[in-house]
Amino acid sequence: MPRTPETVWKQLLEGNRRFMAGHSAHPNQDPSRREKLTAGQNPAVVVLSCSDSRVPVEIIFDQGLGDVFVIRTAGHITDLSVLASLEFAVDSLGVNLVVVLGHESCGAVKAAHAALDGGDLPGGFQRVLVEKVTPSLLAARKDGQNTSDELERRHVREIVNHIIDRSPEIKTRLAEGTVGVVGMRYHLGDGRAEVVVTKGVSDDPLV
Repeated sequence: MPRTPETVWKQLLEGNRRFMAGHSAHPNQDPSRREKLTAGQNPAVVVLSCSDSRVPVEIIFDQGLGDVFVIRTAGHITDLSVLASLEFAVDSLGVNLVVVLGHESCGAVKAAHAALDGGDLPGGFQRVLVEKVTPSLLAARKDGQNTSDELERRHVREIVNHIIDRSPEIKTRLAEGTVGVVGMRYHLGDGRAEVVVTKGVSDDPLV
């Protein structure tokens, strides 16, 4: 079966279902896989995830070596190097799916929320996190969204839109149907990767 955005999306969701149920298959982690990957990589998906230690991408989607190209920043924020890495994955590695993965109880979202409410800004370079997350929260508040769940989902959605708007490579491939873009939010307690927004793929191919 040829690899498409939809088939990759389905495999990712199936992996998360296995992880949630405690039935992870731990694929592609054997010595032969390691040896095969010395010749190069061919991941199916690129994931921009929060750096939070409770959100290990390959584990929660039950993937193995060489399956996922992962970019991690606190608050899954973007900058030029992140956008360049995403375009590298799409253009040079040929991934079929771009995923933005936020999560429950995100510290960067909490910090930005605190700054908006009380002007409590962190020091040093951590201030960049607040500056990058704040536009998402302002957009959410404009639409009457102010709970933690709503803010975290909105931040995921805004980053998805930002990536598509800023990256001609991803926008073109999305229009061509060779790449899908998905936003998700991970639940710490039950391990579910909640679907927030999908572009170029179905909302839930497992239904």
